[in-house]
Amino acid sequence: MTPTSLFCALDSTAGSLSADRTEPARVCAIHQPNLFPRLATLAKIVAADYWIALDDVQFARRDYQHRARLPAVARPWATQWLSIATRLPHGRRTSIREARLADPVRCRRRLAQLLADCYRRSPYWPAVKQSLESVLDLFDITDRLAVVTEASTRLLLNAVGWSGQIRHSSVLPARAGRSERLADLAGLTGATAYLCGKGGLAYLDQEPFRTYSVQVVPFLSPAAGIWASARPMSALDALMLLGPDALKREMAKAILRS
Repeated sequence: MTPTSLFCALDSTAGSLSADRTEPARVCAIHQPNLFPRLATLAKIVAADYWIALDDVQFARRDYQHRARLPAVARPWATQWLSIATRLPHGRRTSIREARLADPVRCRRRLAQLLADCYRRSPYWPAVKQSLESVLDLFDITDRLAVVTEASTRLLLNAVGWSGQIRHSSVLPARAGRSERLADLAGLTGATAYLCGKGGLAYLDQEPFRTYSVQVVPFLSPAAGIWASARPMSALDALMLLGPDALKREMAKAILRS
């Protein structure tokens, strides 16, 4: 695959990637499907040539896999959760891809209404509302949570012009260990670089990646401006505040920093 222009920014960063590579680098990001993911998560995917959706790990109710933070409608200085009611067929052992929508009709109605309440005054809402229909339509044809959340991420990726590919860990062979799993997913899909966020750097064992000659590249988003104020928020909020062109420029800043 032809490397993205965003990879060129990574390649120009001292110490990020080896300078003696003769083949185009293939940068991957690995992350669980999230409902309208946060800004840093979106930026990490945008910086990659492809995103491996980590859909075969255990679902976590306290994470962002079925919910997103948005501004509170009546109190713009506060936040509220947009949550999708989720049923776990196998209890706590349920994987993300096995999680099901508890009430698709009600979930669709709540998602559409809450987003409209939050953002109908934004000049960018009409375009997003039109794109949102493709996400809402999924509630009528599937009860799989991961399908809906992946589509919500794709909406944001499309808004900033990402042209990469999405793959799924559930169809790829990988070992059970945390670092080993990530290394297998990156290596077996042909990556030469794996983007690792701040949280992952704290526990990651880089030795399994060396087996595949995959370089672990830290991805650290900026700490100032929109990145500070919107850190816990869905990237949808930044899109509604800035618009797609300005948000795309913010993505480029994050990539240049890493």
